Amino acid sequence: MFKEYTLGIYTGFYDSFEEVPENAAYYRFIGVYKDVLQDGAWIIVGNRPFKNEQEAWPPPMCVVDAITRKGSLYYKGEIIPCTYDECKDLEIAAAWDRQHVIDMLMGNTMIDENLSKPIE
Repeated sequence: MFKEYTLGIYTGFYDSFEEVPENAAYYRFIGVYKDVLQDGAWIIVGNRPFKNEQEAWPPPMCVVDAITRKGSLYYKGEIIPCTYDECKDLEIAAAWDRQHVIDMLMGNTMIDENLSKPIE
């Protein structure tokens, strides 16, 4: 769990949290609504503490303006103008509900495809 309720989803499948290597790569980073993690429907299976406060921040994400379709970088609570090339491969900054997260992890790419239409 990164700051701003962002889940770091590991690449790979493991039988227990103890099997996840220390240097395991992340499949993706997904921001969720706070209540999704607090209502008891999901069980947290493990938590690895960050070495320092800086590491607790998720990587930069892309914010896409719904009207202009222009993108900006979102990092550490700040929105920074950027070029298309700087944000084209980044995760979209958003807070998702439980079903959206499940859909994304199960391979439903409709949300990603709708949000990643060309931006300037």
